[in-house]
Amino acid sequence: MSNFNQVILMGNLTRDPNLSYTPGQTAVVEFGLAVNRKWTKTDGSKGEEVLFIECQCYGKRAEVISKYFEKGNPIFVQGRLKLEQWSGDDGKQHSRIRIVVENFEFIGSKKGGDVAEPGPDESSSAAG
Repeated sequence: MSNFNQVILMGNLTRDPNLSYTPGQTAVVEFGLAVNRKWTKTDGSKGEEVLFIECQCYGKRAEVISKYFEKGNPIFVQGRLKLEQWSGDDGKQHSRIRIVVENFEFIGSKKGGDVAEPGPDESSSAAG
């Protein structure tokens, strides 16, 4: 049986991207993404929930996200789920799901208000 691990989300950054580099000088950016869901309940009232997801991206795309995005900016991301597990200082096991971003699209404008144009690495479509 085949497996398939792909996530597509659109939301807003919850904080400025944090860019760092691995010992091998690969760029890594981490940012939080808030995804809102609104619906009408059976009684006619409105419901809303917000999902907060941690995201990570590598390479040239990481540098582009760090340069052109900031807290509050909308972004469309496509990637895969990754499970992270670790032991805390108290000895308890912890885990979380993170999205490893493989492609993204600008929505709206870049920092500074200029209209965004994807770079050469960012031009591939999420479906492609």
